[in-house]
Amino acid sequence: MVIDYVRIKVKAGDGGNGAMSFRREKYVANGGPDGGDGGRGGNVYLKVDKNTSTLLDFKYKKIFKADNGKNGEGARRTGKSGDNLYISVPKGTIVKDIDKDVIVADLSEDEQEFLIAKGGRGGRGNQHFATPTRQVPNFSEAGQKGKEKNIELELKMLADVGLVGFPNVGKSTIISTVSSAKPKIANYHFTTLEPALGVVKPKSGQAFVMADIPGIIEGASQGVGLGIKFLKHIERTRLLLHVIDVTGSEGRNPVDDFNKINDELKNYSEKLSKKVQIVVANKMDSLSNKSLLEELEKLCNKKGLKLFKISAATKQGLDELVEYLASELKNIPKEDIVTVDDTYEQDEVIDQEWFVQKKSEGYYIVTGAPIERLMSKVNIFDVESRQYMQRGLTNLGVMEKLKDNGLKSGDVIDILGYQMEYSE
Repeated sequence: MVIDYVRIKVKAGDGGNGAMSFRREKYVANGGPDGGDGGRGGNVYLKVDKNTSTLLDFKYKKIFKADNGKNGEGARRTGKSGDNLYISVPKGTIVKDIDKDVIVADLSEDEQEFLIAKGGRGGRGNQHFATPTRQVPNFSEAGQKGKEKNIELELKMLADVGLVGFPNVGKSTIISTVSSAKPKIANYHFTTLEPALGVVKPKSGQAFVMADIPGIIEGASQGVGLGIKFLKHIERTRLLLHVIDVTGSEGRNPVDDFNKINDELKNYSEKLSKKVQIVVANKMDSLSNKSLLEELEKLCNKKGLKLFKISAATKQGLDELVEYLASELKNIPKEDIVTVDDTYEQDEVIDQEWFVQKKSEGYYIVTGAPIERLMSKVNIFDVESRQYMQRGLTNLGVMEKLKDNGLKSGDVIDILGYQMEYSE
């Protein structure tokens, strides 16, 4: 079974919390704060795996999480960082950030890695919050949350030559003869239900990859039959080998077959219709009506297309075809078919936006990401910690904003559920 399109969620590990601890040793008076930092959360990477050819592993598992960092400990001991998570994907995987609607990676190289979600930073221990005037900090910092992403993975095959044509024209026989690929072969439509790749080694020139694309039929570009599911796999090929049953054995006309397939390619993608195309008249060993071949020859001459006459069953003309393909591929550069957003940031800028809302007369609510980060360091039961919070609110400009909204002595400020009465 080929699975070539999935949506999954990835979650990087949260950073561990900083520790609140004080040095306690025999014969050491007034030991200072020694809370260690939390460990960093694990990152999530996507990595190309040569042993993976489909996205089948994602059919049942949709959520992937990296390890959280461990909490810090006393004696300035830093918590262990969370292990990174590596998710194996096949070569040719395109990665899209669903929430931002942008393509963020094109994983088309062996062993290529991409950092998709970054782990949270570990929180600082109370050793970092000691000052000459605050020698006993009874608070530490919570770890940062790891990034969470909804992503889309789409597999597009990486082949140099794509075999296209109606079902049962001999594509599977061709690829099984010229390469080590072993597609299922039988005398009925849609024998091949999934693309097959094979490495072709010509006598001269470099080896190349050939793909047997399952039979395309009329209306495929609108989703008829296997439709778009396999048309998209042709996009990355550099050259198309258009295989035609020249005998017209199923009551079809070779010229009509040629036109219908090319219409589907053009309807799907104008770029796809302009790819270099070589026409292959197959089943020459069974040809009885030579007029069918002559019509196809006239069409190819008119369009300036190279025509090869072969018989995949008897191997007639296959060697010449393979050598010609190898020579043509030298002149056709590989190209990217997707545009990756180079401005995409794996470690997004920290949200600095906060909000002040006057809920009712004398009652104000303060929210926002920087407020959450500030409160993660606060021990509301400690006087010095609350003073640290108030200085933080002042530095952020929250107190000034509250006063602009009418804050006066006796009013209540609600900060993430913690309520305090303001006094001037």
